[in-house]
Amino acid sequence: MNSYKFADLAVGMTESFEVEITENMMDKFIDITGDVSPIHVSREYAVDHGFKTRVCHGMLVGSMFSTMAGVYLPGEHCLLHSVETKFSSPVYPGDKLTVTAKISEINDTFKIATIKGNIKNQDGKTVCKAVYQAGVRE
Repeated sequence: MNSYKFADLAVGMTESFEVEITENMMDKFIDITGDVSPIHVSREYAVDHGFKTRVCHGMLVGSMFSTMAGVYLPGEHCLLHSVETKFSSPVYPGDKLTVTAKISEINDTFKIATIKGNIKNQDGKTVCKAVYQAGVRE
């Protein structure tokens, strides 16, 4: 876990991590959220609707930006203020994702960093983008 304080941050700082989406993660997300949409629950339903298997919840994929903010950039001194996500391709169980984030702006007055994030699958295809604002304690 990184421990960047506001004074440590600079435009251009970048961090990344990798995660594999598993059926177990998806099932736990269903248990937590109650989102039982058949496209996420039923392989047969998803295949019948043009997907290769169950589709991972977009918000499970997007939640990786929470991990990025709280663990990597900025890390333990972070409190998320906002996250704007855009989903561009489906994610499936077994996909290996690389989550990357880069500081694009620093606001000294409010001690907030604006960070642009990107998630790519094992084929290098972007599946999700985000811009998040992170407050950083001293």
